[in-house]
Amino acid sequence: MALPWWQSAVVYQIYPRSFADANGDGVGDLRGIAGRLDHLAWLGVDAVWLSPIFRSPMADYGYDVADYRDVDPLFGTIDDLDHLLSELHSRGMRLLLDLVPNHTSSQHPWFAESRSSRASPKRDWYYWRDGGGDGEPPNNWTAAFTGKRAWTFDEGTGQWYLHSFLPEQPDLNWGNPEVEAAMHDVVRVWLDRGVDGFRIDVVDLIGKDPALPDDPPERVGHPHFLFHDDPRTHDLLRRLRAVIDSYPGERVTVGEISRPPRRVAAYYGDHDELHLAFNFAPLLAPWDADTWHTMIDVTRSTLDPVDAWPTWVLGNHDQQRPRTRYGTEGRARAAAVLLLTLRGTPFLYAGDELGLEDAIVAGDQVLDPGGRDGCRAPIPWEIDPPHGWNGAATWLPFPPHADVRSAEAQRPDPASMLWLHRDLLTARRGSDALRTGSFAWLDGADGVLAFERASRADRRVVVVSFVDEPRRVAHQGTIEVSSAAGRSGQPFDGSLLPDEAVVLAV
Repeated sequence: MALPWWQSAVVYQIYPRSFADANGDGVGDLRGIAGRLDHLAWLGVDAVWLSPIFRSPMADYGYDVADYRDVDPLFGTIDDLDHLLSELHSRGMRLLLDLVPNHTSSQHPWFAESRSSRASPKRDWYYWRDGGGDGEPPNNWTAAFTGKRAWTFDEGTGQWYLHSFLPEQPDLNWGNPEVEAAMHDVVRVWLDRGVDGFRIDVVDLIGKDPALPDDPPERVGHPHFLFHDDPRTHDLLRRLRAVIDSYPGERVTVGEISRPPRRVAAYYGDHDELHLAFNFAPLLAPWDADTWHTMIDVTRSTLDPVDAWPTWVLGNHDQQRPRTRYGTEGRARAAAVLLLTLRGTPFLYAGDELGLEDAIVAGDQVLDPGGRDGCRAPIPWEIDPPHGWNGAATWLPFPPHADVRSAEAQRPDPASMLWLHRDLLTARRGSDALRTGSFAWLDGADGVLAFERASRADRRVVVVSFVDEPRRVAHQGTIEVSSAAGRSGQPFDGSLLPDEAVVLAV
């Protein structure tokens, strides 16, 4: 029986504002993405996830949706999206859109109608409540970004509305069947256009106890979304999954759930909720062998018993880039080997294949309410300024060393970070063991992890050093890929360079 495509895929996340600009306004767009697809095909990725491209006033850069059925003019038109989808499919790649189901923009017509009157037919599409007395909001939940209460008082109707994030992002009430049906219709619109699935934003928030009880005292002051966990979400996900599965072509859902792996496992259900859920532990882990060993074991011990397929991610639009986080290029290179050889579906954030650092964004250049501008800086395509972004100044400054870390500078250099990623993806594509094989720990050394990936007729050994001095291990073979330049294709006698990771054909 053939495995679903998403189990062997490498998914490449694009932050549309920062990928490529076709119209010269300094902001990336869909035509710009379509013009750079040969880069992705050369790299060897299997699918693209686009951060939000729906109409939005951009209070949270697209995660405040004003119209789920249309593309924001900043990025182009629906025709541009159709063109991008066609170009991806013609290259054998798939497209995932970013679905934001927990909240809309306060400028969405649904919310405008909801706040128009307490008697509005859409009043119950959002969470409206009387206050708790003495001018206090209905409960003690804290919003993300602001650190303030997750409620805003509406003078017009004399009630408070809930927003787990910014006041411009009111929470939808999925407990209302009309809301659920409306969101199912949104999903169908894009599936009918041929989209291959969705990354689903804070999907664990959609189910809520209608009583909206207070958080315990020890959680007050911390964003409520970080520990919200309501069982009503699971029935909602099962019904959403049924909509997705009614379409041909193995459409996929990937859920953003800010929970430890033990809690994330529940959102896979019995193969009837999410297809995949993000494993965010690596984004926060230090470069330390024991930490990674424990993290991998916890992931395996929680997901394997329920036959849930893991995901791995080192970077995204919300966190520091690996090159910044780990401090050296050597560590970032070794981390790339680890990301792309673990059992599961890896997600690669655009620009990490170039080894980009976070941009330095200060003063009046700061735009994001969550302080995440640095990892969202524009991708440098060409060596010379403006690095392939011709026209108006880019919406954010470029990352450091944009010339030598540009795609143009790295493409001719087989020792570059870009080529390392291409070599790793080529190795994955040629190895059943690396794509979908089993995982087993092997003996390593102090500060070194070693594991085997194996299928019926294929075997690879991966060895990763987390220390900045040489190490020796017992394993031998031919180096298929090394994070250190010039070592691939050579015999491996067990000698590891500082912070080196190798994939061995044995």
